This record gives sequence, structure tokens and C-alpha cells, in this order.
Amino acid sequence: MTLLLRRRATSLREAMDDPCCDAARLRATYAQFAVVNRWLAGWKGVFERWLRPRARPGATLLDVGCGGGDVARSLARWSAEAGTPLVITAVDPDGRALDFARSRPVPTGVRFRQAGVEELLSEGRRYDFVISNHVLHHLDEAELPRFLAASSNLARELAVHNDVRRSDLALLSFAPLRVAFPNSFIVPDGLRSIRRAYRPDELRALAPRGWRVLRLEPFRTLVVGEEAPGPEAPL
Repeated sequence: MTLLLRRRATSLREAMDDPCCDAARLRATYAQFAVVNRWLAGWKGVFERWLRPRARPGATLLDVGCGGGDVARSLARWSAEAGTPLVITAVDPDGRALDFARSRPVPTGVRFRQAGVEELLSEGRRYDFVISNHVLHHLDEAELPRFLAASSNLARELAVHNDVRRSDLALLSFAPLRVAFPNSFIVPDGLRSIRRAYRPDELRALAPRGWRVLRLEPFRTLVVGEEAPGPEAPL
């Protein structure tokens, strides 16, 4: 339901994107992303349904906009436990995110790099899988189709982009979490993210042909592009 949030708040900017933001709060935010993503982002289900059935030992995965690196770490652990360890390249254009990611133990098979999709394309890079978490809401209506097309060109087999879904209930449900995440940008920036996020119908209108937009609960959307037919039903 989007009675309050009928339109994207495209003018909002997240505090952590400010190069002059408080460094201690930024590091706390990167650390707390692991908790937020584990509770709310649904990556374990995405791995089990979309990645594990296609994975093989040594398959390559690109994590675009990796932030503090928690999703890459989780995927490395889950794929190793499944007997099909992935070789993961996790990239982010923000050097502060990479500094934090590298300050934590780096699992076998994971590499962190400061880069964006255009740089990787110019180098002729290709990966079996391409993913992103909380990237789409940062893109405007002109940038989003270009980003999806770039990720499709980088992916040999599958691209999965996971983002928050704009809704009044998401906004009202996330606000009380201030108590759980003090001294970071998690909640104030999370509320901005919800207000900037796309609804599924908006994404369907913008996505290039061949991409599918699926609802992932609670309050998430998957945008999926693949070479071969996959499951039709949303998670």
C-alpha cells in the first residue's frame, strides 16, 4: 500500500553517502548491515532458489555495491556448505566501504575491489552470476535500465538485484527500529531508502525486455534476468 508514499522521494540523499559524514557512525552502519540483511533482505532464500541450483564449484559471482561485504561473506559460507564454493568479486565505488570490508576476516574465494560496473565492462569482465543489494533505489529512471543492461552484459547466466520495496507499511514498520540500531545511520537512512525505493509496477515499466520483477517478503523486490527459464512464482 502506498497512500502516503505515492511518489518516489528522489531528492532525498542518504547521510552515509556524504563523504564528510561521521566516520564512527558510518563504521557502525556497515557493521549493522549484517544484522539488517540477515533479518530483512532474504538472501538465504535467494541463494537457495536462484543460485544454489545453478552453482558449481568455482562458479564466479559479482556483488555490485557490496557495502560492508556481509552479503558476499554469507554467500561464500552458504555455497561452501552446499559443496559448490563460489569465487566472489565484491565491488563498491566507495573506498570507505572497501576499507571496512577488508578490515573484517575475508573468506576464502572472496575478493574486494573498488570499482563500478562500467569499469568492469570496459575490462571485458564476465561472471556467472551478478547480484546487488540495496542498489536500485539509488538510481534514477534513466540510470536504472542502463544498470540492468550492464549487469546483464556482465552475467553469463543470472543477475539478481534485491532491493527494498516502497510502501507505507514498510516505512511505519522500520521507524521503531531506532532503539535496536543506535549510533548509526541504519534507521534514518533506511527510511530515506524506503521513500526513494521503487514499487514493482514501476520497475516493470523501466526494466529492459526479458527481466522479471518479483515480490519478496517482507517489503522487498527482486529484479531477475537470466539466460535460461527459471521458476515463475515469486518467493
